[in-house]
Amino acid sequence: MPSASVKSIYRTYNETILYKKGRVTRPSYTFEVSTIEGRHFPMPSMFVSKPSFRTSAVTALLVAGSLTAAGCSKTETAQARGRETAAKSVTVEVVRQETVKRAVELVGTLAAVDQVTISSEADGKVSRILADLGDPVKAGQPLIQVDREKQQYNFDQQRATLDKALAQLGAPDPQHLPEAEKTPDVQKAHADLAQARQAYDRANELFKRTLVPQQTLDDAATTLQSKQASYDLSLQNAKNLRASIQASEASMKLADRQLRDTEIRAPFDGYVEKRLVNLGELVKSQMPVMSVVRVDPLKVIAEIPEKMAPWIKDGQPVQLHVDAYPDKTFIGKVSRISPAVNTATRAFPFEALVPNKDALLKPGTFARVHIESGKIDNVLTLPYSTMQYRYGVNRVFVVDGDKLAARELKVGDRLGDRIEIISGVKAGDRVAATDVDKLADGLKVSVK
Repeated sequence: MPSASVKSIYRTYNETILYKKGRVTRPSYTFEVSTIEGRHFPMPSMFVSKPSFRTSAVTALLVAGSLTAAGCSKTETAQARGRETAAKSVTVEVVRQETVKRAVELVGTLAAVDQVTISSEADGKVSRILADLGDPVKAGQPLIQVDREKQQYNFDQQRATLDKALAQLGAPDPQHLPEAEKTPDVQKAHADLAQARQAYDRANELFKRTLVPQQTLDDAATTLQSKQASYDLSLQNAKNLRASIQASEASMKLADRQLRDTEIRAPFDGYVEKRLVNLGELVKSQMPVMSVVRVDPLKVIAEIPEKMAPWIKDGQPVQLHVDAYPDKTFIGKVSRISPAVNTATRAFPFEALVPNKDALLKPGTFARVHIESGKIDNVLTLPYSTMQYRYGVNRVFVVDGDKLAARELKVGDRLGDRIEIISGVKAGDRVAATDVDKLADGLKVSVK
């Protein structure tokens, strides 16, 4: 029996003697042995007449010795039972070498391909609001109507000016303007000029024959010059009128555009994201009035790790999962990859277009992105369920004869229900797969 245990018994007995006062015929002393070879043994009460320190100490030593012998006997019995325990029956999985096509798992953000804040191009009060938050809109659909009275007056004025110029020129519309030489005024001037030229030629011929005086020839020459000037003037007026018609047409088109700008329209198919003005509000040119976003298709923005960038190309399919639809897979394609790495993350930004015909996906939400790369590796794999995780360490139990040997693992990517093993085991090793959390190093087993 260890000396520490004897001292413990002696101390307990001595404290009991000091506590007692007077003569006691049959005192009761309790010997509490706290520890004997790592085991706890409560001591029974003893009744001794006329106790003395010497006799009680001897008695305590005898009792403690008997308890030690009993504890040793029980320990040996437990060890014998452990040796006789039957081996644990386990199933095994074999470490396999497989060809794996590498994939990239990323977290990206969904964003709209087209998202615009529409501004007013006309000044005036908001007279009608034709679309509001969340409404689907088509390209060209009116969203906001600005008061158009002033713009209508300006358009009418420009149209009247154009009609007057067309009437002067004798044209039905600006698209069918006659040549300057074929306008009525020019044709009349041309006819007068031809007549004057004939009269001059006749007078000149008669003057040569001395049939008419010099005055008649001079009058014919003066008339010819006058008609020539009238013709040139009418021709120039026709050209000026044509230019005036073109200017009036341009002014009318500008007035028409200003009139149409009072209706603020959607630039593309999408949804109204924000309405920024209220009914009756005075808006100015370039003042934002509404925000529209296109949701079909959407683009997912993420970053490819530097080591996987050479294995991902434009046009490769991607799979997306979002929290709103955990059981649904969305398919898209890589559309753009940045040629330069992000120095802060050491990754390449990229975009992938995702069809969203039913508008299930929403811009701004997170998405888990899966991309199958073109990289193929030979790796060792094990079922994920054969690993035991304790205190930050992954390990498995390799069957070595009729016992288990614990091996620490360095693992790689998760491959479905299996996991890549970088180090710790080799191909062909048999690993226990039954009650993995209850297995221990050196445990005796039998393989089913």
